Amino acid sequence: MKVLLLNQCFYPDLAATAQHGWDLARRLARDGHEVTAIASRSIYGKAGASLPPTDSVEGIEVRRVAASRYGRASLFARAVDFVSFYARATMAALALPRQDVVICFTTPPFISLVGLALRALRGTKTIYWAMDLYPDVAIQCGILRKESATARALEWLNRTCLRRASRVVVLGRCMRDRIEAKGLPAERMVLIRPWAESGQPARPRTAPNRFRDEWGAGGRRVIMYSGNFGLGHDFETIVDGIARLRGDDRFLFVLVGGGNRKGWVIETLRTRGIDNVLDLPYQPREALGELLSAADIHLVSLASGMEGIMVPSKFFGAAAAGRPVVYVGAPTGEIARCIAESGCGKVIAPGDAESFRAALVGLASSDADLDDMGSRAARAANDAWSAEADLERWSTLVKALGVPRVRG
Repeated sequence: MKVLLLNQCFYPDLAATAQHGWDLARRLARDGHEVTAIASRSIYGKAGASLPPTDSVEGIEVRRVAASRYGRASLFARAVDFVSFYARATMAALALPRQDVVICFTTPPFISLVGLALRALRGTKTIYWAMDLYPDVAIQCGILRKESATARALEWLNRTCLRRASRVVVLGRCMRDRIEAKGLPAERMVLIRPWAESGQPARPRTAPNRFRDEWGAGGRRVIMYSGNFGLGHDFETIVDGIARLRGDDRFLFVLVGGGNRKGWVIETLRTRGIDNVLDLPYQPREALGELLSAADIHLVSLASGMEGIMVPSKFFGAAAAGRPVVYVGAPTGEIARCIAESGCGKVIAPGDAESFRAALVGLASSDADLDDMGSRAARAANDAWSAEADLERWSTLVKALGVPRVRG
């Protein structure tokens, strides 16, 4: 079959959706499908970066479109960027031969409209990959009022995209429940969680690690947050909890990645006199295994009310690295449920900075607890959350939507 992936980010971008799209594209290509990706020429978090307009990597054809770059200065500016990308992505998609299946991500929001246009014009089957839910994110973050005309119009648009998709892929049980409440039957949804890069066993905590050497970590407990510092995450609880550990030289806090809230996190910690913090950019994907293994404990969070709207993929990478996770979020969410089912970490209610501090201190005080929870994390990542199993589910889903075409 001919399969098209639509997402703003794609290889060699390091954003989580780009990495997942790249993994899926390679798997589908290995299955014998003709795979094309349409993405932006920009790179997430790198102002001024521009990728080539066309590329062919490991048999995958990549079409990158230019778009306006007003950035995050305002909601209107971002909307202009999105519309610009929609228009160019639509033209690029229509210039391709008929595609059998199109997989639409949610960056930018409502890019699945391009998929629905292909369905209407050419009979292409459409998969809506719900990485995040919009306008739910904007409403919960206070960017849009739920009762506003804009929010109501966007909610109608999203429900239309969900209803008309051939299948909707959700990242967790909480997301499935939320979408079902919007009126989509459960049988139209497929649950496929995010995954971590596979292929290497978890490294023991005592193994040599170049990152720890570079940081001068020594015998300190490395507490790491790695990924996007976005609006949907609870950094207030994390910052307040870390501030309660001021002067405790047992810890080294390592903050890796980017996003619109990272500057606030770093500045607030410095203002509160926390000097045992390292601020690092996104790291190359080939270094992620060793990077994540440099931590003793990983941090993951979601802000109150965000459960089911987002599912942090960083949790699964931390688990695959064989490290325990301290998660700040509601106990009903997918990540909290995964932790409870596997016993691979601690769940802290949003706003409970003292319990967050106590969880770090308790884990840091026991090598046995760190190693036991880390082993549980690695086992669950291998048995229940593996890339191989998730990509096999994707392979089965795509094959079920059409009759394979023989390359020729």
